[in-house]
Amino acid sequence: MEERMNATAEAPASEPCVLFEERPTGNGMRLGIATLNAPKTLNGLSLEMVRLLDAQLVQWAGDDGIALVVLQGAGEKAFCAGGDLHGLYRGMREHQQRDRWEGDAFADPRGNPHAEAFFATEYRLDHRIHTYPKPVLCWGHGIVMGGGIGLMSGASHRVVSERSKLAFPEITVGLFPDVGGSWLLQRVPQRAGLFLALTGAPLDAGDAIHAGMADVFVPEARRAEVFDTLAAEAWTLDGARAQLEALLARFAQPTAPGPLQRHAQTIADVCAHDTLEAIVDAIAALDAGEDPWLHNAQATLAAGSPGSARLGYELQQRAATLSLAGVFRLEYVAALHCAAHGDFAEGIRALLIDKDRTPRWQPATLAAATAGWAQAFFAAPWPADAHPLADLGR
Repeated sequence: MEERMNATAEAPASEPCVLFEERPTGNGMRLGIATLNAPKTLNGLSLEMVRLLDAQLVQWAGDDGIALVVLQGAGEKAFCAGGDLHGLYRGMREHQQRDRWEGDAFADPRGNPHAEAFFATEYRLDHRIHTYPKPVLCWGHGIVMGGGIGLMSGASHRVVSERSKLAFPEITVGLFPDVGGSWLLQRVPQRAGLFLALTGAPLDAGDAIHAGMADVFVPEARRAEVFDTLAAEAWTLDGARAQLEALLARFAQPTAPGPLQRHAQTIADVCAHDTLEAIVDAIAALDAGEDPWLHNAQATLAAGSPGSARLGYELQQRAATLSLAGVFRLEYVAALHCAAHGDFAEGIRALLIDKDRTPRWQPATLAAATAGWAQAFFAAPWPADAHPLADLGR
């Protein structure tokens, strides 16, 4: 998962980090096209990028001349490989050095302006895409991880191609599958979303569609043709969703089952256990044979943060009874706690800063990362009506 973890989200100073284009269509309406423009860092998301994109989506939502919105990434390698971990790390170090400790953890996770602004703006943007009043086509080529899935998952029409690789690899840096991941993964068939959260296992195009994270497979070589066809269409506001679905169906091709589907019963069996500890033991005990996908999944879980494993598990349990907006609010609280006193800074340090690849996780074992330990990460420092994302709805 190193591709995602190396994303720092800084475009060259001479170019905007997000490009916006309005392309005329066959009947005088327009396509709104937003292109993440940091290809050298795999289009990783910075705070500036999410602010610009959110503001533009608000504008396009209120413009009756815009028929639909397209999200894509510049370059050949990625739609979006995640968030700006370097920026988040700097904010966490300043926070931890400035503020006081009380016992083993911060009593209040607030006080990190960058983390508060980044997660609130990112989650608000992701929720906006989920509830957008117009069709949103996301072209998820190449690497789509973490924050990239946050952008893609809410789109009404999600395309993957032969180079697509989707994953939630947060366990390797001490976070958890956020950006609505608790809601999304909880809906993957046969509890496989829990396996994906614990192992960071990547999905190819076929598995992404099976998991409910994508809708259609279109070869990357046909992207320009699809966009030209979008521009030639005579769009109507009322019928745009059905028009877009029919248009994509003309280009869609079948996909072969990927490893998630090939190992579906095995994954269902190991995730059927009643406790996280039993599930982790069952994954570790799997006979992976010569299968590199299963081997890598086992290795990622074994080396990952035990606290992240616990948080990912607990969040999926809670997501089963929450609305999407409720999940974003809960994840926001947990993300601030991770930035204040969890493994997040240590994971980034080990992978990207010192690059020693020997994170000192706290807790060091799953036995110590109990459900009781995790409770502190769900404690909101404000009343419900004062939550920064209170206005997302129920």
